[in-house]
Amino acid sequence: MASRVDLRPVIKLRSTAGTGFTYVTRKNRRNDPDRLVLRKFDPVVRKHVDFREER
Repeated sequence: MASRVDLRPVIKLRSTAGTGFTYVTRKNRRNDPDRLVLRKFDPVVRKHVDFREER
């Protein structure tokens, strides 16, 4: 069971707009070994911005 936890860790995506807003998601380490960057909506600035993975 521990291998499943290691394969899909829970990550935080923090806004690059500097608002401190975060999303929490899971990612597959085999498909995305590097840090994840997703473009998502930041309700504080009311725009779509890049969200970067933080560990």
